[in-house]
Amino acid sequence: MKIIALVGSIRRSSYNRKLATFVQKRYADQLDVTIPNLGALPFYAQDIELEAPAEVQAFKQTVMDADGVIFVTPEYNHSVPGVLENAIDWLSRVERPLIGKPAMILGATMGPLGTVRAQSHLRQVLDSPGVGMQILPGNEFLLSAVQDKMNADGDLTDNKVVEWLDHCVADYLKFAHQLAAND
Repeated sequence: MKIIALVGSIRRSSYNRKLATFVQKRYADQLDVTIPNLGALPFYAQDIELEAPAEVQAFKQTVMDADGVIFVTPEYNHSVPGVLENAIDWLSRVERPLIGKPAMILGATMGPLGTVRAQSHLRQVLDSPGVGMQILPGNEFLLSAVQDKMNADGDLTDNKVVEWLDHCVADYLKFAHQLAAND
């Protein structure tokens, strides 16, 4: 399955980017995961949406070619980071490549609540008109205190966390295959 992982942090050392890379490595036999640099996208501008810059067109094509999308979101000010919202803005106009695609949401934070508020907000955005994604229900992956559960190489070290992630990814694969079978 071709997956694009949209990471809401542009810092190379971010825990959320490391989480996306962990997913890319761990499930390489099941998922072909691409992790684009969302920081390379210009700010969304309605004035140029019909003639979007080349980097936006290439980004949209990558999303169109993907079988599904994994969103990996940190939480800033109790919400989704701007870089992720900017990417969704570009993807919810003109071609609208997110409509109907299966989505899974992951998130890691150093705080005690995981990324629950950001994920809740993101679910609302992904379910809105113009975006219209099919969001995996009931499999929230909210990794709190990530600094204690991930080593310097970006590998998760807590077996229960890895088991839950395995469960979530397995459910996502079933969900995506069911959606594809219904098309």
